[in-house]
Amino acid sequence: MPHRDESSPVVHGFPHLDTVRSAITALYRRLSPDGVRRYDLSVPASDVLFDPTDGVHLGAQRVARALVRHLGLPEARIVVSFRAMEHAASVELGAGPEYFVELNERFARPAHQRDVGAALAHEITHVLLHRLGMERPTVAGNEILTDVVTSYLGAGWLLLDAFRQDGMSRQKLGYLTPEEFGYVLAKRAEAFGEDPSPWFTSAVAYEAWLRGRAEAARDWRRPPLAGAGWAARRRARAAGGEGAVFPCPVCGQRLRVTGTRRVKARCGVCGTVLDCAP
Repeated sequence: MPHRDESSPVVHGFPHLDTVRSAITALYRRLSPDGVRRYDLSVPASDVLFDPTDGVHLGAQRVARALVRHLGLPEARIVVSFRAMEHAASVELGAGPEYFVELNERFARPAHQRDVGAALAHEITHVLLHRLGMERPTVAGNEILTDVVTSYLGAGWLLLDAFRQDGMSRQKLGYLTPEEFGYVLAKRAEAFGEDPSPWFTSAVAYEAWLRGRAEAARDWRRPPLAGAGWAARRRARAAGGEGAVFPCPVCGQRLRVTGTRRVKARCGVCGTVLDCAP
Protein backbone atom coordinates (compact mmCIF):
# COMPACT_ATOMS: atom_id res chain seq x y z
CA MET A 1 0.00 0.00 0.00
CA PRO A 2 1.60 3.32 -1.00
CA HIS A 3 1.85 6.33 1.23
CA ARG A 4 2.56 9.91 0.29
CA ASP A 5 5.79 11.52 1.34
CA GLU A 6 5.93 15.08 2.57
CA SER A 7 6.69 16.51 -0.88
CA SER A 8 3.86 14.75 -2.75
CA PRO A 9 0.59 16.60 -3.29
CA VAL A 10 -2.57 14.94 -2.01
CA VAL A 11 -5.16 14.32 -4.70
CA HIS A 12 -8.65 15.44 -3.71
CA GLY A 13 -12.14 14.99 -5.08
CA PHE A 14 -13.79 11.90 -6.56
CA PRO A 15 -11.71 10.67 -9.53
CA HIS A 16 -12.38 6.98 -8.77
CA LEU A 17 -16.08 7.21 -7.94
CA ASP A 18 -17.29 4.75 -10.60
CA THR A 19 -14.69 2.22 -9.48
CA VAL A 20 -15.65 2.77 -5.84
CA ARG A 21 -19.32 2.13 -6.60
CA SER A 22 -18.54 -1.03 -8.55
CA ALA A 23 -16.44 -2.27 -5.61
CA ILE A 24 -19.38 -1.83 -3.23
CA THR A 25 -21.61 -3.71 -5.68
CA ALA A 26 -19.04 -6.54 -5.88
CA LEU A 27 -18.87 -6.74 -2.09
CA TYR A 28 -22.63 -7.17 -1.77
CA ARG A 29 -22.63 -9.75 -4.55
CA ARG A 30 -19.86 -11.78 -2.91
CA LEU A 31 -20.99 -11.61 0.72
CA SER A 32 -24.79 -11.19 0.22
CA PRO A 33 -26.73 -8.55 2.17
CA ASP A 34 -26.80 -10.79 5.24
CA GLY A 35 -23.05 -11.29 5.01
CA VAL A 36 -22.42 -7.56 4.85
CA ARG A 37 -24.73 -7.00 7.82
CA ARG A 38 -22.46 -9.14 9.97
CA TYR A 39 -20.14 -6.12 10.01
CA ASP A 40 -22.74 -3.80 11.52
CA LEU A 41 -20.31 -2.47 14.14
CA SER A 42 -17.06 -0.75 13.21
CA VAL A 43 -13.89 -1.77 14.96
CA PRO A 44 -13.77 0.36 18.13
CA ALA A 45 -10.93 2.80 18.64
CA SER A 46 -10.03 1.13 21.95
CA ASP A 47 -9.24 -2.16 20.17
CA VAL A 48 -6.84 -0.63 17.64
CA LEU A 49 -5.16 2.00 19.79
CA PHE A 50 -1.43 1.35 19.75
CA ASP A 51 -0.11 1.03 23.30
CA PRO A 52 3.61 1.88 23.37
CA THR A 53 3.96 0.14 26.76
CA ASP A 54 3.48 -3.17 24.91
CA GLY A 55 6.61 -2.57 22.86
CA VAL A 56 6.63 -2.06 19.12
CA HIS A 57 6.20 -5.66 17.98
CA LEU A 58 3.80 -6.88 20.66
CA GLY A 59 1.73 -3.71 20.29
CA ALA A 60 1.44 -4.17 16.53
CA GLN A 61 0.52 -7.83 16.92
CA ARG A 62 -2.23 -6.96 19.42
CA VAL A 63 -3.74 -4.45 16.99
CA ALA A 64 -3.44 -6.98 14.15
CA ARG A 65 -5.28 -9.63 16.18
CA ALA A 66 -8.11 -7.18 16.83
CA LEU A 67 -8.45 -6.49 13.10
CA VAL A 68 -8.35 -10.20 12.23
CA ARG A 69 -11.22 -10.79 14.67
CA HIS A 70 -13.17 -7.81 13.36
CA LEU A 71 -12.90 -8.96 9.75
CA GLY A 72 -13.98 -12.47 10.67
CA LEU A 73 -10.76 -14.17 9.63
CA PRO A 74 -9.56 -17.34 11.38
CA GLU A 75 -7.52 -16.87 14.53
CA ALA A 76 -3.90 -17.79 13.78
CA ARG A 77 -0.33 -16.78 14.52
CA ILE A 78 0.37 -13.19 13.45
CA VAL A 79 3.87 -11.95 12.70
CA VAL A 80 4.30 -8.20 12.23
CA SER A 81 7.74 -6.89 11.35
CA PHE A 82 9.20 -3.52 10.41
CA ARG A 83 11.72 -2.77 7.67
CA ALA A 84 12.81 -0.06 5.25
CA MET A 85 10.48 -0.16 2.25
CA GLU A 86 9.00 2.11 -0.39
CA HIS A 87 5.36 1.50 0.51
CA ALA A 88 3.54 1.70 3.81
CA ALA A 89 3.12 -2.05 4.24
CA SER A 90 2.89 -5.43 2.58
CA VAL A 91 1.32 -8.79 3.40
CA GLU A 92 1.99 -12.38 2.41
CA LEU A 93 -1.06 -13.80 0.64
CA GLY A 94 -0.48 -17.49 1.25
CA ALA A 95 -2.89 -20.29 2.04
CA GLY A 96 -2.48 -19.56 5.72
CA PRO A 97 -3.38 -19.94 8.41
CA GLU A 98 -0.56 -17.68 9.64
CA TYR A 99 -0.46 -13.95 8.87
CA PHE A 100 2.81 -12.27 7.91
CA VAL A 101 2.69 -8.49 7.61
CA GLU A 102 5.58 -6.09 7.06
CA LEU A 103 5.23 -2.42 7.98
CA ASN A 104 7.37 0.47 6.90
CA GLU A 105 9.94 1.14 9.62
CA ARG A 106 8.50 4.65 10.06
CA PHE A 107 5.55 3.10 11.92
CA ALA A 108 7.92 1.90 14.62
CA ARG A 109 8.73 5.49 15.51
CA PRO A 110 6.68 7.10 18.30
CA ALA A 111 5.40 9.87 16.01
CA HIS A 112 3.79 7.34 13.64
CA GLN A 113 2.74 4.51 15.94
CA ARG A 114 -0.84 5.81 16.11
CA ASP A 115 -1.19 4.86 12.41
CA VAL A 116 -0.18 1.23 12.84
CA GLY A 117 -3.85 0.26 12.90
CA ALA A 118 -4.53 2.04 9.62
CA ALA A 119 -1.68 0.28 7.81
CA LEU A 120 -2.64 -3.10 9.26
CA ALA A 121 -6.34 -2.67 8.43
CA HIS A 122 -5.58 -2.35 4.72
CA GLU A 123 -3.15 -5.28 4.65
CA ILE A 124 -5.39 -7.66 6.61
CA THR A 125 -8.28 -6.80 4.31
CA HIS A 126 -6.01 -7.91 1.46
CA VAL A 127 -5.97 -11.32 3.17
CA LEU A 128 -9.76 -11.35 3.46
CA LEU A 129 -10.21 -10.51 -0.22
CA HIS A 130 -7.65 -13.14 -1.23
CA ARG A 131 -9.53 -15.82 0.69
CA LEU A 132 -12.86 -14.64 -0.73
CA GLY A 133 -11.45 -14.84 -4.24
CA MET A 134 -12.17 -11.16 -4.91
CA GLU A 135 -9.65 -9.46 -7.15
CA ARG A 136 -9.32 -6.94 -9.95
CA PRO A 137 -7.14 -7.29 -13.08
CA THR A 138 -4.84 -4.38 -12.17
CA VAL A 139 -2.79 -3.44 -9.13
CA ALA A 140 -4.58 -0.09 -8.82
CA GLY A 141 -7.97 -1.80 -9.12
CA ASN A 142 -7.07 -4.25 -6.35
CA GLU A 143 -5.85 -1.48 -4.08
CA ILE A 144 -9.02 0.57 -4.60
CA LEU A 145 -11.13 -2.53 -3.94
CA THR A 146 -9.16 -3.12 -0.73
CA ASP A 147 -9.63 0.48 0.45
CA VAL A 148 -13.36 0.28 -0.26
CA VAL A 149 -13.88 -3.06 1.49
CA THR A 150 -11.76 -1.99 4.46
CA SER A 151 -13.94 1.09 4.83
CA TYR A 152 -17.31 -0.54 4.19
CA LEU A 153 -16.66 -3.38 6.62
CA GLY A 154 -15.86 -1.05 9.48
CA ALA A 155 -12.07 -0.59 9.65
CA GLY A 156 -11.48 2.10 7.04
CA TRP A 157 -12.14 5.05 9.33
CA LEU A 158 -8.58 4.37 10.49
CA LEU A 159 -7.28 4.98 6.98
CA LEU A 160 -9.09 8.30 6.64
CA ASP A 161 -8.00 9.40 10.11
CA ALA A 162 -4.39 8.76 9.09
CA PHE A 163 -4.74 11.66 6.63
CA ARG A 164 -3.03 14.67 8.20
CA GLN A 165 -1.76 17.87 6.74
CA ASP A 166 -0.20 21.01 8.14
CA GLY A 167 2.33 23.61 7.15
CA MET A 168 5.26 21.27 7.77
CA SER A 169 4.18 17.86 6.47
CA ARG A 170 1.40 15.74 5.04
CA GLN A 171 0.44 12.08 5.10
CA LYS A 172 -2.22 10.04 3.33
CA LEU A 173 -2.51 6.26 3.25
CA GLY A 174 -4.27 4.24 0.58
CA TYR A 175 -5.30 4.76 -3.03
CA LEU A 176 -8.62 6.54 -2.47
CA THR A 177 -8.71 10.29 -2.04
CA PRO A 178 -9.71 11.54 1.41
CA GLU A 179 -13.12 12.51 0.04
CA GLU A 180 -13.62 9.05 -1.47
CA PHE A 181 -12.86 7.48 1.89
CA GLY A 182 -15.47 9.84 3.33
CA TYR A 183 -17.93 8.76 0.63
CA VAL A 184 -17.55 5.04 1.42
CA LEU A 185 -17.79 5.69 5.15
CA ALA A 186 -20.97 7.67 4.51
CA LYS A 187 -22.39 4.74 2.52
CA ARG A 188 -21.62 2.51 5.47
CA ALA A 189 -23.13 5.02 7.89
CA GLU A 190 -26.36 5.04 5.87
CA ALA A 191 -26.51 1.24 5.83
CA PHE A 192 -25.91 0.74 9.55
CA GLY A 193 -27.07 3.97 11.15
CA GLU A 194 -23.54 4.71 12.31
CA ASP A 195 -21.81 8.05 12.84
CA PRO A 196 -18.01 7.75 12.56
CA SER A 197 -17.33 11.44 13.14
CA PRO A 198 -16.46 11.11 16.88
CA TRP A 199 -13.55 8.82 16.01
CA PHE A 200 -11.65 11.31 13.85
CA THR A 201 -8.64 12.88 15.52
CA SER A 202 -7.51 14.62 12.31
CA ALA A 203 -9.28 17.86 11.42
CA VAL A 204 -8.61 17.45 7.68
CA ALA A 205 -9.93 13.88 7.81
CA TYR A 206 -13.14 15.14 9.39
CA GLU A 207 -13.51 17.75 6.63
CA ALA A 208 -13.03 15.04 3.99
CA TRP A 209 -15.69 12.92 5.71
CA LEU A 210 -18.14 15.81 5.46
CA ARG A 211 -17.44 16.27 1.74
CA GLY A 212 -17.79 12.55 1.13
CA ARG A 213 -21.04 12.46 3.07
CA ALA A 214 -22.44 15.27 0.92
CA GLU A 215 -21.55 13.35 -2.25
CA ALA A 216 -23.18 10.20 -0.89
CA ALA A 217 -26.35 12.15 -0.09
CA ARG A 218 -26.57 13.19 -3.74
CA ASP A 219 -26.96 9.54 -4.74
CA TRP A 220 -30.42 9.61 -3.17
CA ARG A 221 -31.42 12.57 -5.32
CA ARG A 222 -30.90 10.93 -8.71
CA PRO A 223 -33.97 10.50 -10.92
CA PRO A 224 -36.23 8.55 -10.75
CA LEU A 225 -35.80 8.37 -6.96
CA ALA A 226 -38.52 10.34 -5.23
CA GLY A 227 -35.87 12.39 -3.43
CA ALA A 228 -34.65 13.78 -6.74
CA GLY A 229 -37.40 16.36 -6.88
CA TRP A 230 -40.05 16.87 -9.53
CA ALA A 231 -38.03 19.10 -11.86
CA ALA A 232 -35.03 16.75 -11.99
CA ARG A 233 -37.27 13.73 -12.64
CA ARG A 234 -39.06 15.58 -15.43
CA ARG A 235 -35.76 16.47 -17.15
CA ALA A 236 -34.58 12.87 -16.90
CA ARG A 237 -37.84 11.53 -18.29
CA ALA A 238 -37.67 13.95 -21.22
CA ALA A 239 -34.13 12.82 -22.01
CA GLY A 240 -34.62 9.09 -21.59
CA GLY A 241 -38.24 8.31 -22.37
CA GLU A 242 -40.46 6.32 -20.03
CA GLY A 243 -37.71 4.00 -18.81
CA ALA A 244 -35.05 5.11 -16.36
CA VAL A 245 -31.73 3.44 -15.52
CA PHE A 246 -30.03 4.53 -12.31
CA PRO A 247 -27.58 3.19 -9.70
CA CYS A 248 -28.92 1.85 -6.42
CA PRO A 249 -27.96 4.50 -3.84
CA VAL A 250 -26.94 1.78 -1.38
CA CYS A 251 -24.84 -0.69 -3.39
CA GLY A 252 -24.44 0.95 -6.81
CA GLN A 253 -26.15 -1.84 -8.81
CA ARG A 254 -27.71 -0.53 -12.01
CA LEU A 255 -31.50 -0.63 -11.81
CA ARG A 256 -34.22 0.05 -14.36
CA VAL A 257 -37.80 1.14 -13.86
CA THR A 258 -40.43 1.82 -16.50
CA GLY A 259 -43.83 3.47 -16.57
CA THR A 260 -45.30 6.75 -15.53
CA ARG A 261 -46.65 5.79 -12.09
CA ARG A 262 -45.02 5.90 -8.67
CA VAL A 263 -43.42 2.50 -7.96
CA LYS A 264 -41.34 0.69 -5.37
CA ALA A 265 -38.17 -0.72 -6.89
CA ARG A 266 -36.29 -3.49 -5.07
CA CYS A 267 -32.56 -3.87 -5.67
CA GLY A 268 -31.74 -7.48 -6.46
CA VAL A 269 -28.21 -7.19 -5.03
CA CYS A 270 -28.59 -5.47 -1.64
CA GLY A 271 -32.35 -5.87 -1.20
CA THR A 272 -33.04 -2.16 -0.64
CA VAL A 273 -36.58 -1.05 -1.53
CA LEU A 274 -36.53 2.33 -3.24
CA ASP A 275 -39.32 4.83 -3.74
CA CYS A 276 -39.38 5.93 -7.39
CA ALA A 277 -41.65 8.59 -8.82
CA PRO A 278 -42.50 9.57 -12.42
